[in-house]
Amino acid sequence: MFRSILLATAAAGLAASAQAQDTGLYLEGGYQYLDVKPDGAESGVDTNAIAVRAGWKFNPNFSIETELATGIEDGDFDFNTDEDEFNFDDNNDGDLGDVIAASGDLGLNYLVGAYGKVNLPLTERLGAYARAGYAYIDLNASLVTPGGLDINVEDSADGPAFGAGMQYGLTDTLYLKGDYTYYSFDSTDTSGVMLGVGLKF
Repeated sequence: MFRSILLATAAAGLAASAQAQDTGLYLEGGYQYLDVKPDGAESGVDTNAIAVRAGWKFNPNFSIETELATGIEDGDFDFNTDEDEFNFDDNNDGDLGDVIAASGDLGLNYLVGAYGKVNLPLTERLGAYARAGYAYIDLNASLVTPGGLDINVEDSADGPAFGAGMQYGLTDTLYLKGDYTYYSFDSTDTSGVMLGVGLKF
């Protein structure tokens, strides 16, 4: 009987240890690819960023997290818009209704967000997750019009964000991760892919 009590106590301790490893603080960081499509752009603009996330796992299935990303490389784009949107006559013909076919580059100043996250363990080391929340993006753009005018614009937007991904545990505390997030902003449709590493504390 004494032996049975010892075995039961050891099993309970191992279960508690495993539970503790799957709750608490975690930090993640890595590369983030963003496809940003501003209103009026013919296609999305590819930008590169670095991102960090911090979260708290309440139990094996639910956590909350915050996100911060900043751009490391601007993307080139073509931009078509009416002259009257910028209130200038680029070709000096007295008509502000002409369409400007401008080119330029777009960069990410920063992106921040907060999310609820549902985790689904698949195997001992492999897991999937989905997250939903709200995000804010701040962008800057430099345009050169056919008339030779340089325009610098800074804009921001906010909106809901939804995503899903997978992670693989290298050890009990270190893991690899990858996910996709769609950001439904008012003036831009943005999607992002993050590849990185995470650390559980």
